[in-house]
Amino acid sequence: MKRILLFLFLISQLFTYGQSQKIKLTEAIKIAQKKSPQYVRALNTYQASYWRYRRFKADFLPQIRLNALLPEYSNAIRRITNDQGQDIFVQQNQSRIEAGLAINQKIPFTGGQFFVSSELERIDIYGDNEVTNYSLVPFSINYFQGSLFYNPYKWDRKIEPLRYEESRRSIIENMEDISLTTCMRYFSLLKAQVSLDIANKNLSNQDTLLQITKGRFKIGKIAENELLQIELSHLISQNNVTTNTILLKKTSQDLARYLELETESIELEVPEKLEEFGVDVAKALSEAEDNRKSVIEFRRRRLEAEQELAEVKGSNRLEMNLSANFGLNRRADEYNALFQDYDQQQRVSLRVGIPIFDWGVTKSRRKMAEADLSLVENDIKQEKQEFEQEIYLHTLNWSSQRDFLATAEKAQEIALKRYEITKKRYVLGKITITDLNIAQEEKDKAVVDYLNSLEKFWVDYYTLRRLTLYDFKEDEKITIEDIVFD
Repeated sequence: MKRILLFLFLISQLFTYGQSQKIKLTEAIKIAQKKSPQYVRALNTYQASYWRYRRFKADFLPQIRLNALLPEYSNAIRRITNDQGQDIFVQQNQSRIEAGLAINQKIPFTGGQFFVSSELERIDIYGDNEVTNYSLVPFSINYFQGSLFYNPYKWDRKIEPLRYEESRRSIIENMEDISLTTCMRYFSLLKAQVSLDIANKNLSNQDTLLQITKGRFKIGKIAENELLQIELSHLISQNNVTTNTILLKKTSQDLARYLELETESIELEVPEKLEEFGVDVAKALSEAEDNRKSVIEFRRRRLEAEQELAEVKGSNRLEMNLSANFGLNRRADEYNALFQDYDQQQRVSLRVGIPIFDWGVTKSRRKMAEADLSLVENDIKQEKQEFEQEIYLHTLNWSSQRDFLATAEKAQEIALKRYEITKKRYVLGKITITDLNIAQEEKDKAVVDYLNSLEKFWVDYYTLRRLTLYDFKEDEKITIEDIVFD
């Protein structure tokens, strides 16, 4: 029954691979960088950063706003305060319409806001003596500044461009992360395909060797122990085929879903080695410092800590809030009378707050902010050292990968050749089944070791690109096409 199921499976595999989609490693990476869930997430993150930066730039442009009340009607008893300061209840039956146009401009050099506004209001009082009143403020200039010692706009203009540059570099790093992830998934499936192919070939060889061994046992040339050993090897080969079939299914699903492919039947090619190119440690460190988002992130985090300290210092001593207004206004019973004999309006307000005794709260806040700044600077120093060390060690490691790969390739060649010779000698009856099993195990291990070495070679290559955002093979910086959002 097992033989029948295995035969049906092999037939289905042949049919499946006849319709399979052939993909190279570079093709898989290109697909992943356009369709994978990781790309969609990276794109959405960058889009949020892009619109945040657009909003930041727009905040420093003049803002025009129209406010209108159309209309408000009231017919009720309300409490008011009369001229003698007494609260009384009166019947109100009136409607009110008002409209205002305002222009707001932030002043980044001072930290204040500048307003220019115009307002028109009409009140209609109903009843026995109907009255209509108008109020017009044709021109009003206002200026407000929350603190004379802390300018939040100055810090925003330093930090937000860094945050946007950080996100711009981040999406390039994310694209290289996608390359790295795709490479790992690609080799997981490739090793599963090769392992299944090895298992199928071993099972076929075991079938042949089992028949030969049975014939030798019948004529008394070998002991029963050797027959039992080849039968055990045959059973192990069957289990290996089943195990690797399941592994192939899982890895093919993982790659197909990651690439958003319509089929899970994927046939992969063994990637070739890259042409030789040198990687200088100093060059790698220089490019990483120029291209990686971490360098921008270090500067942003330091500025944010300095901003927090500046805000605490600005609010922990003498507090001064400035507000000023100048304009014209006019009240009249008729609309046409609004535009003559304007009255002036001026207002200046300077609010002062002086902490006298607060049980050390002011000092504690300042010391906490100073400690936070010192902590951030120390963390940045440590992370920068780890950043440089990671690039340094990986660059040195990369220089040895090609030698490791060449050694693994030679070992595979030797193991394959040795196995073929050992199998022929077993068929001729010159060696035992134990020697053949050892040769087969070494052959299988050498094939897998070569694939593992080849995977590490390509993973290290894409890791090098990820760490430096530089393509040393093409000798150019890694960039992406401009992303435009509507």
